[in-house]
Amino acid sequence: MRVQRSTIERLDRPSAYFNRPGNKKRRYDNKDQRDADDEQRAEQKQDEEEERLKNATTLYVGNLSFYTTEEQIYELFSKCGEIKRLVMGLDRINKTPCGFCFVEYYTHQDALDCMKYIGGTKLDERIIRTDLDLGFEEGRQYGRGKSGGQVRDEYREDYDEGRGGLGRAIAAERERERERERQGRDHDDGRLR
Repeated sequence: MRVQRSTIERLDRPSAYFNRPGNKKRRYDNKDQRDADDEQRAEQKQDEEEERLKNATTLYVGNLSFYTTEEQIYELFSKCGEIKRLVMGLDRINKTPCGFCFVEYYTHQDALDCMKYIGGTKLDERIIRTDLDLGFEEGRQYGRGKSGGQVRDEYREDYDEGRGGLGRAIAAERERERERERQGRDHDDGRLR
């Protein structure tokens, strides 16, 4: 008897970003026992977090437009169940939306349904990502980038109108180049007179 295997990954499994190896803290010393203890603690912590994700009612929603409103998100996500709380991600400095949010449902099943039916759909002409989250804690609503927004937006090289145009680091570098050119022209104009 031949067993068929699905080629599609389950949507209600713990998210990939959560289990990647970079989440473990490493120490580079020659203490074998300390390394073994650290690894054991990291594995224990990962197991505990995976267990918490099995009952998670909160979703992280990413790749939102900076112009998407709470009302739009609420309208779309309430189709999968009653929303307990909606927390918009904000730029740490300007306190403006910066492309992500947390949606908390009353039940785990509603969160799974949302991942299944709404994850990967378009909202404001952007394909949104949904992931189970361990739960919102105060302070997580702010972007972690140097400029206050999300880190990925600082190093983006393409132009993305829905996410504020160019990446902030690239836009700042281009502005510095323009300023140097202006100063060079002003300096040249001064010598010619």
